[in-house]
Amino acid sequence: MPPVRTAADPIPTRRLRNQRITRTSLGTAEQVVDWLGAVQAQEFEPATWALGLRMKGDPVRRDLEDAFEAGRILRTHVMRPTWHFVTQEAIRWLLELTAPCVHRRMAVYNRHLELDPKTMTRGAKIFERALRDRQFLTRIELGERLRRAGLEASGPRLAHLAMHAELEGVICSGPRRGKQFTYGLIAERAPEARRLGRDESLAELARRYLRSHGPATVRDFVWWSGLITADARRGFEACGAASDAVEGLTYWSVESPASGSPREATAYLLPIYDEYLVAYRDRARVPHGPSVIASSSGKSVIFQHAAVIDGHVAGTWRTFRRSRDVEVTVTPLRRLKLDERRALVHAGERYQRYLETPVELKID
Repeated sequence: MPPVRTAADPIPTRRLRNQRITRTSLGTAEQVVDWLGAVQAQEFEPATWALGLRMKGDPVRRDLEDAFEAGRILRTHVMRPTWHFVTQEAIRWLLELTAPCVHRRMAVYNRHLELDPKTMTRGAKIFERALRDRQFLTRIELGERLRRAGLEASGPRLAHLAMHAELEGVICSGPRRGKQFTYGLIAERAPEARRLGRDESLAELARRYLRSHGPATVRDFVWWSGLITADARRGFEACGAASDAVEGLTYWSVESPASGSPREATAYLLPIYDEYLVAYRDRARVPHGPSVIASSSGKSVIFQHAAVIDGHVAGTWRTFRRSRDVEVTVTPLRRLKLDERRALVHAGERYQRYLETPVELKID
């Protein structure tokens, strides 16, 4: 690997730029997902906002929802065993690269649920037949198809059968039916999906991660991707990553030229599980500010909506839907200056434009 050098720019500043929060030219949801590689998305509505705040202009929620319903972005279990948004182009090579690691993690749970390989393979085949010709079904409806075929599964057992079929490249998200999520066949939702050799996939995933999340450590990439350390190092080397030495840790990055006009904002309302906070294992450079781990509610900041000012978490926020508007309440983790309060008000106005619903922002 290339020699270690000393970093000049603060890591939070570089990450904000590379994650396309403070500067972007990305105009669609699929461009954002492609840039980031994959986006954690177990909470659907907050995850669509994570994409919207990285897009240029003022996208609205229905733009992101339309991209999902049309299948331009897909939602599936990949990398760590949780939901992620991925693109049509990348879904197959991502699954083929990371699914073996996820299968190993899930093996103990599957044994506890009495799901052996033969049963899971049978379940995937039943799902494939049921969803053929764009027959999008909810998980409960898939469970009914299993029952008709003589395979009983509900609750966690059904969820794990569905996850196995996702990891095997059989099913992924379909369009929602009202507020219900459905499944569809990957072959029909992503017919042009690319396939790559394993070494090429390693290099490509490492490149996408470092260009969008860097500077980051090897441990960060291992955590984010679910791959083993040896593979992470091979990926960094293959994509030509350069390293920076910062306070005893080595951070890696690839060239990521500034793109788009810089935003005037200094405050951002980041959603729960946002990539800016959740995509790193080494916590030293995850900028939580004075309350490093816990918020005033006693919960980790990572697992709440975060109010970020100048790259650091300055508070948490929550929403309350009312009959005609949405109340957004910010709970600071420190005393805020007047200009910081004004910046949060501007962040609330941007969120209002995204929701296309009046927002009343309050700061506790």
